[in-house]
Amino acid sequence: AINLLLRLAREYGTRVHIVHLATDAAVSALRAARAEGVPITVETCPHYLTFAAEDIGDGRTDLKCAPPIRARAVRDRLWQALQDGEIDLIATDHSPAPRSLKHLDDGDFIQAWGGIASLQLGLPAVWTVAAARAASLASMARWLAEAPARLAGLHPRKGVIAAGADADLVVWDPSALTTVDAGALYHRHPITPYHGRQLRGRVHTTFLRGAVIYADGSCRGGATGQLI
Repeated sequence: AINLLLRLAREYGTRVHIVHLATDAAVSALRAARAEGVPITVETCPHYLTFAAEDIGDGRTDLKCAPPIRARAVRDRLWQALQDGEIDLIATDHSPAPRSLKHLDDGDFIQAWGGIASLQLGLPAVWTVAAARAASLASMARWLAEAPARLAGLHPRKGVIAAGADADLVVWDPSALTTVDAGALYHRHPITPYHGRQLRGRVHTTFLRGAVIYADGSCRGGATGQLI
């Protein structure tokens, strides 16, 4: 599929964004296309950087996603591609589902919904592994904020800390350890494979356009998004 997209991008000069990259197998083709000037960007997701196929036990439908989670060696090479700049950004691919759709009770992988809820956990999930790989906080800001804002055409209003930009900020402790409790998540359907997992980094306060929307473990106010 990626080779088809690259061929079409070359032929028509169309900007292409590759989502949900789960394997490093396409990195060389992406690198070659960029060297030719093909306008292409690519993202991966927190679950592909965190979990490994060897860790998925029978019936663990909470870990079903599309494309599927690959082997540990593939995950490690994916991380290397990210740190080398071959992958532009990290997007959560937040895809929650109720317990019945995930088939948690019968462990039916074929019928289970393919998606992982990770919006609230994206920052600590990525930082937990990034810190162990000596990645910098500056890289985290680029992968999770600046590059997504550029892709969406919202930079420099979003994705940077600068005069005139929206004050979208988090106050967080990158060293704090937290054990994930699915019951404490704000997701409508809080089923998550991160439940019980110890993650590094704890958000204390979240600002959206300068207003506090989360503090002391609780959300404040109602819907605060804006149509683009």
